[in-house]
Amino acid sequence: HAARLYRPSIQGFPGLTRVIAINKEFPGPVVNVTTNYNVAVNVLNSLDEPLLITWDGIQQRKNCWQDGVLGTNCPIPPGWNWTYNFQVKDQIGSFFYFPPLSMQRAAGGFGGITVNNRAVISVPFDTPDGDVRLFIGDWYKKNHTDLRKMLDDGKELGMPDGVLMNGKGPYRYNDSLVPAGIEYETINVEPGKTYRFRVHNVGVSTSLNLRIQGHNMAMVETEGSYTMKQNFTNLDIHVGQSYSFLVTMDQNASSDYYIVASARFVNESLWTRVTGVAILHYSNSKGKASGLLPDPPNDEYDKSFSMNQARSIRMNVTTGAARPNPQGSFHYGEINVTQVYKLRNMPPVTINGKKRTTLNGISYSPPATPLRLADLYDKKEVYTLDFPTMPSDGPPAIGSSVINSTYKNFMEIVFQNNDTKVQTYHIDGYAFWVVGMDYGEWKNESRSTYNKWDGVSRCTTQVFPGAWTAVLLSLDSPGFWNVRTENLDTWYLGQETYIRVVDPDGGYNVTESVIPDNALFCGLLREKQKAQKPHGSSSSSASPAVKQSGYLLAVLVSLVAFSVVGQ
Repeated sequence: HAARLYRPSIQGFPGLTRVIAINKEFPGPVVNVTTNYNVAVNVLNSLDEPLLITWDGIQQRKNCWQDGVLGTNCPIPPGWNWTYNFQVKDQIGSFFYFPPLSMQRAAGGFGGITVNNRAVISVPFDTPDGDVRLFIGDWYKKNHTDLRKMLDDGKELGMPDGVLMNGKGPYRYNDSLVPAGIEYETINVEPGKTYRFRVHNVGVSTSLNLRIQGHNMAMVETEGSYTMKQNFTNLDIHVGQSYSFLVTMDQNASSDYYIVASARFVNESLWTRVTGVAILHYSNSKGKASGLLPDPPNDEYDKSFSMNQARSIRMNVTTGAARPNPQGSFHYGEINVTQVYKLRNMPPVTINGKKRTTLNGISYSPPATPLRLADLYDKKEVYTLDFPTMPSDGPPAIGSSVINSTYKNFMEIVFQNNDTKVQTYHIDGYAFWVVGMDYGEWKNESRSTYNKWDGVSRCTTQVFPGAWTAVLLSLDSPGFWNVRTENLDTWYLGQETYIRVVDPDGGYNVTESVIPDNALFCGLLREKQKAQKPHGSSSSSASPAVKQSGYLLAVLVSLVAFSVVGQ
């Protein structure tokens, strides 16, 4: 049940702040499942605007109908409910869900997804003593509708008002910067034990540096891939990215310890308020945390430190993940590339009097009819298949152009960021191998620098300003799959497209799931939609938050019910 609620005194804001809550929780409840579970999620929309929920990193194998984005799904109208049904097929790892429409994530509506290994599959580290979920993200005290209007009016969002950690403001580490009475996050731990921290940047547009005072963070997983274990004292986590760390409580607990997430690549003296501070509290702690925060990297405007950090993250090729065979058994570096796309974003431009963002000169405008429905019902002129393979210097345009591809193609995508801010790119339906990144303009010769053996496999990658990032992906799942920046402002203004993956031999109902019986219809197909009696905002029909029951073909069925409430 997703709902808009009021939360007191977030980040020192006077009065009440409106947030989108799931089952009256902000952040929402964790969906805790195991590889190959079938998951049913009933979404009850009590907002006053349409809603979708997308499952960031869940691949929806051959079933884009459940992806929860405008290219595949009609929005759930206010007062309606709709049930997602999907399988977490051959996946493990740490992910999150969120509402992808109209800047709604800037108001909340997000929660965690944990996909556990099956018991028969070994994990490349000892079982932790506990599991800790940590959501970090920049936060504006303006409502998402106000932020949306600012962008529609051609304005910049400006500096955020703060950083939230698990939906709470900062610990009062500095009396002059943080007012009294702010609710802050405390993570309680036992000395000598090791905890798995699952961290997600769910903010609007700010890259954050995470550090835990006096403790190493041993990275072990990112977005469904086990990584080579590597200790970090701090790590840059960009918008939309997820990581798992093992943190051992090996300090003397003379006091509590700071957990800090602060803005990166900004003038830190001006952006001091954009700092989240939580507390790590040992059960034998001798006092409250005090003094200076642990230092961020000393490279205020130099992004080479951050890029080298990103390059150092490698896949553990000797361990299994969802399956027992090693992650490195798929030799991606030896496969012939069949399609190449270079996607270039630029600073915002003006098109038809409106501020817009682009990929290869096209600013995406979602059609009223979802792309997959238009294909199924043969509705013409909903979208075009003329997305350019390379950037052009022609005039920018607004359109619904998508990338056309074929089942089992092996695609190389180069993200070229010619803007002045870090952009993070996400591809639905797949994990891709991050094979290279560097500053300057990507050229064919850049391939000589690619990592063709243990590049990390993930679904969201950073692209630094004035730089490029190259990824490889195997198109083994037919459907329409969203390619987007996770930065909410540039995404809202048009920085996205879709990959259309068609199987010319097998096709619909063979290599792709059929349309679900409960599909919603809109746009050119709205006459097919049957009316649904809206519920009231105080409806008591919501199902329990999490219920698991029975087995279906030896696969545990998880029933997860959400409701979204607006006030």
